[in-house]
Amino acid sequence: MGDDDLPEDKGENVQQLVTETEIELAPVYAELDLIALENQRRVLRAFQRNRVSEYHFRPSTGYGYGDSGRDTLDKVYADVFGAEDALVRTQIVSGTHALSLCLLSLLKPGDRLVALGQPYDTIQTVIGLTGNSPGSLIGSGVSYRGVDFAPDGGVNYEALLQAIDDQTRVLLLQRSRGYHWRKSLGMEAMRDIIDTVRRSHPGVIVLVDNCYGEFVEREEPTHAGADLACGSLIKNPGGGLAPTGGYIVGRADLVELAAERLTAPGLGREVGPVPGGLRLYYQGLFLAPHFVVQALKGAVFAARLLERLGFVTSPRYNEHRTDIVQAVQLGDPEAVIAFCRAIQAGSPVDAHVTPEAAPLPGYDGGVVMAAGTFVQGASLEFTADAPMRPPYTVYLQGGLTKEHAKLGIIEACEALERLKKQSG
Repeated sequence: MGDDDLPEDKGENVQQLVTETEIELAPVYAELDLIALENQRRVLRAFQRNRVSEYHFRPSTGYGYGDSGRDTLDKVYADVFGAEDALVRTQIVSGTHALSLCLLSLLKPGDRLVALGQPYDTIQTVIGLTGNSPGSLIGSGVSYRGVDFAPDGGVNYEALLQAIDDQTRVLLLQRSRGYHWRKSLGMEAMRDIIDTVRRSHPGVIVLVDNCYGEFVEREEPTHAGADLACGSLIKNPGGGLAPTGGYIVGRADLVELAAERLTAPGLGREVGPVPGGLRLYYQGLFLAPHFVVQALKGAVFAARLLERLGFVTSPRYNEHRTDIVQAVQLGDPEAVIAFCRAIQAGSPVDAHVTPEAAPLPGYDGGVVMAAGTFVQGASLEFTADAPMRPPYTVYLQGGLTKEHAKLGIIEACEALERLKKQSG
């Protein structure tokens, strides 16, 4: 059964489609398993090379001086990501915080930041494109240039190279799509971008927002030549276990700048206690390659089932994936609400809660979020969110087990079918 069957499949009973969809997806699942195996091997070897031991899981207090567990976790992350150094801290509260540390430590008044594509909503506030924070980059005297992707979703290299000049210190690449209908950046495209920029502007620092992308492919941005990459531990690399935190990996001198921004000049990475211990952070990283592929299998299943019901998805079920996000155009605000409420109702936590569209800090306009998660805001757990604006696109992400994601998607698709029948 191929893509040409989509129009005639529209309107079929959801349950009738599920079994044959699973059979059709078997080759896609098998390829994802190979990616998980390769990434698991890399993580396992990093643990072994850095001689991770039980005593590394113990808590520290006060300043956290001499916390060998924290310092060894930094080394493991650097090893896994093919980087010179890493900063992994519970005191980094989100991916936005990690990226802010990088940007604010690298950019000084008179410098220029160039970004490819429109940054995620919360990062626009950090830059100063929205909001009026005096602590934003623009408020601090940093100039900004954004470069749009080409109409076909590819990179407009001519525009990108024109935007970068001698004043440019940082090029920001966002791996995931954010709330935009574009392909996420994969390692092949990222390597091409970095190589092209380096040939004409070798001094520019390439910083990658790696949120939602870790362990989706066989390499990470620092393998592809990025100077820095950062992300959140309650997304992919925390493996569903890390209760908070973020990471920064890359060049040692740049990681140290971020560490001093996090704490204080002269203190840097030497402080930062972990009162609860680090077992969940080590174990979460170890499990992350498996759980990421569980999320990808759920996304593939969602894409194909929704495609067969007549909806437009990105990426398509059989496209190469570079992050865990699955976008679906529902085309109607009532459909968005019904879909997200069904996802919430199928959650293990707060299943009784009814999502409503509401303003959120750092976001422009109302957003509806379905997130019945064990860790608040954990996007590696099965969640869905949507900005309430045309074309009314829902963004699915996560799923610690493919089985849970499958159950949630079936429930959401059945809700859409009921809504369609009610509206005539």
